[in-house]
Amino acid sequence: MNVKLDALDRKILAELTRNARIPVAELARTVGLSKTPVALRIKHLEEIGLITGYRAILSPVRLGLTHVTYVEVSMSDTREAALQQFNAAVRAIPEIEECYMIAGGFDYLIKVRSRDMADFRRIMAERISGLPHISNTSSYVSMEAVVEQTFTFS
Repeated sequence: MNVKLDALDRKILAELTRNARIPVAELARTVGLSKTPVALRIKHLEEIGLITGYRAILSPVRLGLTHVTYVEVSMSDTREAALQQFNAAVRAIPEIEECYMIAGGFDYLIKVRSRDMADFRRIMAERISGLPHISNTSSYVSMEAVVEQTFTFS
């Protein structure tokens, strides 16, 4: 569903992606409206599913999760039931930060956050290697995050 946004909706979204804790009164001043229309617009954006929630963004580095590894996964079975089993199982592993189904030379790309290489090895051995329908994996250790951000609206 494509959502039609006017300039004020865009300004509201841009401000909320920068600071979701901004008071409505301050947001209203920033976008040039009064509080009630801004609150109504936010409520509408939530109701249509454009704003899906608010959350704290934690620093993985401050939590000691400085090791990032990308894992290519090839599946032994790509029928829908097998994919659904894999998807459900991968969602249950908290160390998996992201997982994407890929069109190409492999089936999934997983981003794993861990403390260090030994921790990653444990995660691979105890969790990822036991995922259903995996035929093989290839791992790539990240040396540096050049761009790492959450989606913002501008």
